[in-house]
Amino acid sequence: MTPILPPAWLGVLGGGQLGRFFVVAARNMGYHVAVLDPEGDSPAGVLADRHVVAAYDDKAALLELASLCAAVTTEFENVPAESLALLGERTRVAPSAHAVASAQDRIREKAAVRALGLPVGPYAAIERESDLARPELYPGVLKTARFGYDGKGQALVSAQAHAAAAWQALNRVPCVLELRLDLEREVSAICARGAGGETRVFAVAENRHRNGILDVSIVPARVPAALAEEAATLAARLATGLSYEGVLGVEFFVVGGRLLINEIAPRPHNSGHYTLDACAASQYVQQVRALCRLPLGDERLLRPATMVNLLGDLWEGGEPSWGAVLDEPRAKLYLYGKPSARPGRKMGHYTVLDDDAGEALDTALAIRAKLGIRDSE
Repeated sequence: MTPILPPAWLGVLGGGQLGRFFVVAARNMGYHVAVLDPEGDSPAGVLADRHVVAAYDDKAALLELASLCAAVTTEFENVPAESLALLGERTRVAPSAHAVASAQDRIREKAAVRALGLPVGPYAAIERESDLARPELYPGVLKTARFGYDGKGQALVSAQAHAAAAWQALNRVPCVLELRLDLEREVSAICARGAGGETRVFAVAENRHRNGILDVSIVPARVPAALAEEAATLAARLATGLSYEGVLGVEFFVVGGRLLINEIAPRPHNSGHYTLDACAASQYVQQVRALCRLPLGDERLLRPATMVNLLGDLWEGGEPSWGAVLDEPRAKLYLYGKPSARPGRKMGHYTVLDDDAGEALDTALAIRAKLGIRDSE
């Protein structure tokens, strides 16, 4: 397999913060980058060498991207798989349209994980009202099969009648019904898999959420070493079983001391932002390397880290006082350049590094309090 070397052009579908970090990583490595995104002031688009402002299913724009770029990737899973398939007929695309399509649909995703013999929690596919007659899955969580993220498209349901009403409120679209589990922790593993099958998994992160959105990631996760190793092994097995190429985020529930795969993301993951500062090769560098058929970089954790998300709620009273972050020498602040803030919108993050994991967490939470962010639920 011939590697794609600088100064080749690379393309990315999507203009959000994950695409922005991809653009920075690729340009630092000497590549040119084109972003296709419908928003003219998107975080990735404003940093790219070329910004194709068009819808993700605009055939002329896709053909322009294919003719320019030696390879194309995506920064979010809800780009039309048909667009990736069209690009794949003309240039290299990683991850593939098939892999992205599987992750776009929770029913397909869970079936694929189960088919590989990997652990998932009890669930049922809901495509008609009679499918809700699953008493063993209550109390449960009803989730839309498509387009749900950050807690959207979900409802807690106590019994079948409650689930029927919730399904009606979700417009009776295909869903999955999952048994509500008694979670000990939530963790994630970011796996990079190259074109030749090489896999590398970053240190497992422990994640706290607030209102369904990632709030704090603690690295390394405060779990037994054997459990962290198992999470890394399962993520690598999943990537290999899917013949995946690129960076894959795998979210796990820890229940009764066991790991259950919750969701997968066919792209870099919010909980992997810490790799920008705590690893020799970040998840975005790995994304570039996998896309370009290069050997993967060194994923080892150099220092413990805690990452804190900055959501649009923080801007309610005006621009936050960033001295709370920047006065701390061990902290690194990233603002994504989004033109407007709104509640729940990811506007930035900061990461605190320390030789001691507990000190990194304590310092990050102290900064968080100074910024006025309330405690996680």
